Amino acid sequence: MILWLCLCWGFSPSAGQPDSELMARYLEEQLLADSSIVEQVARRVPRQAKFLQRLETRPRMSEFHVRSTIISRYAFTTVSCTMVNSGSEAREAVFEMQIPAAAFISNFTMSIGNKTYYGEVTGKEKKNSSDDKERHKKPPSPAEGRENGYETFKASVFIPRKMQARFILHYEELLQRRLGKYEYTVSVRPQQLVGRLRVEVNILENSGIVSLEVPPLRNSKQKGNGKAEGDVSPPPSTVIGHTKTLAKVTFNPSVVEQTRIARNGILGDFIVRYDVNRELSVGDVQILNGYFVHYFAPTDLPPLPKNVVFVLDSSASMVGTKLKQTKEALFTILQDLRPEDHFNIIGFSNRIKVWQQDRLVPVTPNNIRDAKKYIHNMSPTGGTNINGALQTGAKLLNDYIAQNDIDARSVSLIIFLTDGRPTVGETQSSKILSNTKDAVRDKFCLFTIGIGNDVDHKLLERMALENCGMTRLFQEDEDAASHLKGFYDEIGTPLLSDIRVDYPEDDVEQVTQNFFPNYFNGSEIIIAGKLINRTSDKLHVEVTASNSKKYILLKTDVAIDLPSRNDIRGVPGLEDGKGDNNYIERAWSYLTIKELLNSRLKSDDSQEKDSLMEKAKSMALAYNFVTPFTVLKMKEAGLHSEPPQEEFISPSTDGIGEKVQSLQGHKAPPGIRKEQDKQRIKISKTSADGDPHFVIDFPSSKFSVCFNIDGEPGDILRLVSDHKESGVTVNGQLIGAPAPPNGHKKHRTYFSTITILSNKPERSYLEITPRRVILDDGERLVLSCGRSAVVRSRSLEVSISAFSNITVTIRDSISFVILIHHYKKPAPHQRNHLGFYISNSKGLSSDSHGLLGQFLNHEVKLLQESLNTSHQEAGQNQTGALKANPSNTLKVKGRLVPVVWKQRRIYNGQQEVDCWFAKNNADKLIDGSYKDYLASHPFDTGTSFGTINSL
Repeated sequence: MILWLCLCWGFSPSAGQPDSELMARYLEEQLLADSSIVEQVARRVPRQAKFLQRLETRPRMSEFHVRSTIISRYAFTTVSCTMVNSGSEAREAVFEMQIPAAAFISNFTMSIGNKTYYGEVTGKEKKNSSDDKERHKKPPSPAEGRENGYETFKASVFIPRKMQARFILHYEELLQRRLGKYEYTVSVRPQQLVGRLRVEVNILENSGIVSLEVPPLRNSKQKGNGKAEGDVSPPPSTVIGHTKTLAKVTFNPSVVEQTRIARNGILGDFIVRYDVNRELSVGDVQILNGYFVHYFAPTDLPPLPKNVVFVLDSSASMVGTKLKQTKEALFTILQDLRPEDHFNIIGFSNRIKVWQQDRLVPVTPNNIRDAKKYIHNMSPTGGTNINGALQTGAKLLNDYIAQNDIDARSVSLIIFLTDGRPTVGETQSSKILSNTKDAVRDKFCLFTIGIGNDVDHKLLERMALENCGMTRLFQEDEDAASHLKGFYDEIGTPLLSDIRVDYPEDDVEQVTQNFFPNYFNGSEIIIAGKLINRTSDKLHVEVTASNSKKYILLKTDVAIDLPSRNDIRGVPGLEDGKGDNNYIERAWSYLTIKELLNSRLKSDDSQEKDSLMEKAKSMALAYNFVTPFTVLKMKEAGLHSEPPQEEFISPSTDGIGEKVQSLQGHKAPPGIRKEQDKQRIKISKTSADGDPHFVIDFPSSKFSVCFNIDGEPGDILRLVSDHKESGVTVNGQLIGAPAPPNGHKKHRTYFSTITILSNKPERSYLEITPRRVILDDGERLVLSCGRSAVVRSRSLEVSISAFSNITVTIRDSISFVILIHHYKKPAPHQRNHLGFYISNSKGLSSDSHGLLGQFLNHEVKLLQESLNTSHQEAGQNQTGALKANPSNTLKVKGRLVPVVWKQRRIYNGQQEVDCWFAKNNADKLIDGSYKDYLASHPFDTGTSFGTINSL
């Protein structure tokens, strides 16, 4: 029977897989036979097709369309993706797109069934300093979700049965010229075969297009220098057409052609490379509607002499492929050095070894031969002394510059390569940066290269930024040799030094960087700015620089009255609405924001960093860019009786955007409406909320007791601890904030995270923050606090009221309510935080403990202190008479606790509670001291002092 099925379906009995091309042809027929997707889903399909559909559990991608418009190097990209759920139940659809790390997302839209969600860029809340400190305690991720210069945008939604979802992503970038070409890349990785797949790239360059090429699709391991063997023929189904100034490139593979490229639908990077006409002059200045962009890339200049020191990591972690490929690249690089160059090599681990002591040697056949021998004999051993290696290299180069009569117009630089973090000598990043800057002293530039997953990319990036260099990061599984050679090719031929571009001060304002220490062959210098006087008919431009023979001065007047030349409205192939955008203004804003971000990264002054952040945020909001200081809020379009559903999307180590999750693997109780949810919520006074303020309600005694805990940011307080009996533990983690003006406290603390753990009858836990709820009861589920939902498993129910509260019910006998405190415009001393309230404690045992749990099954007596210090027990009806007496005492487990009368606000400040207040962190009121209630981590289930367990 098995063999018969294999023969009928075209399976290979040995491989156990269907013939991919046969399946692709079938899918192509099914997907393309009818243009109406809804009709496709509904119509009858053959029995074989139903079998295939049962095998495919995820929604099918019916369309993946990328349209790009590049105008004078500035690229607008729109990605449109449609997914169809032809199943009989809701299914998760994941839209995932790799975009260049240098690009800014400008919008994102989702349509799910008959609902549409649009993006709105808003400012990101500033994190407090304690958050920053905690974050920097952890080693930064090597790539923060990036893959060699790419970030992953990811959105996940559930599509109802027989429905479709459409995703539209917009992003923008200014193309950088490297090795004489602009390279525009689109990631085509739909991760499944697509019925209609199309990539369309339109290019408009008024300077004239030259050397247009489309190489084969490139996978991630080939990224780097842009050169590969046989890199000549375009991918199948690619059509290229261009005139002098306009080009159009389309890639439109059928399903059959897709499966020939990659059976899993992951095709690779679609690349378009081109260059423009240019000449030795002040460059290309483009002006439109009061803004200008100046592109400067002279050619046919003699190269400048180089003084270069190679600083190479030879620590133990470089063992194997990394060191082998580094050596191979260096052998090639040494061969490319010119006779007028001088060089030296430093190898470092915990020891620092200099090839030629106290000097740089000229490029001669003998010196190149000896250098190759030195590199060949390098062996990996020891730790990583980054600071010492850089100090040695900088001193070597500085001494050589000072002691030798070198050509004043030569270019000096250090090329630094490592695969790890500092482990020997100075290991503090801030100190290494400071030491490096002091050693370099703006005398030369530092170029940094990081290989692998353990490298401190932020350290390398900032070292390069602060010392007029560039950085490159390469993954461990990539071809390091070609990457290194490609990077060296970018900086190996300096043509000019000390380049300065000037415009009359009375004619321009808000000009981006206009001084550049070096210009390398094949690159480009870009300056942008605003015109002050729009009525002027010309703009004067001067460029001064040095080259190997002389100092040069270039000057000219650029005509301003050229609106028709730079206006793209009505240009064939660009009819997608981008003609209404002032692309030159957006290029100026893009460059300005990038410079503000880099300046902030280099700054050590907190006030300056804040100022730069606010400027970058303000400009990003004005131009609708998602940056490190702005986020994309998703809002439901149209008028609804409910609040709009929102999701926050921003760059992060998990990709851009948080998943929009539904109730996968968990079933909501049928027939529950929001009104019923609200009626079920009952909150007692026993709570921990605010600064944090604790309230314990004793209904039988008809009074409440309250106290404060003045912990430290990062502390995790054990609120309820009943792990041995009921199996329930509740912990709350504190976040810090500055104290209000004129306050007596040093700082405030609030609950940023509440963790609820239960191990009876099965293991489960909840992690709750003001933004999301993570439920793990065998299946991990992430829910947004911004949308109402009910999730129920065998022993646990979680009910979310959007932007209001979360109710957690365990075995129908234990209930907690977590209030969400969210500020639209928080004061400096305010933080989004949580409040914890015990609604039902019947299921907790008499042995429960914790800051709140220890009082749930114990009574507290109120005593009045007489003048002769004898104690008189107060009756239940005496509480009112005792309010005014400052000398009152509680009797708790035989302990006498002095208390005073206070009022507290709870339930988001909606209700006042009269309570007896115990001072000094509840001294004598609670068992032990508050420090005995500190948990070691959010999932610590310790049940007694000094005992730590983990669920």
